[in-house]
Amino acid sequence: MTHTEQVIANALALVEASRAARERDQLRRAAWQKKVELSRPLPPLPRPVQLPLALN
Repeated sequence: MTHTEQVIANALALVEASRAARERDQLRRAAWQKKVELSRPLPPLPRPVQLPLALN
């Protein structure tokens, strides 16, 4: 295998690894989004709450 062929093979391997990582990340994000959508909403606060804002 010549040097040029080796460089091309390495580049193709890098592209394939990147594609696989991106697909795994998309699946992980989709599962996380489904979990977030299925979770119960937070209960409403009993009364309005004003948080202090320290400007010092």
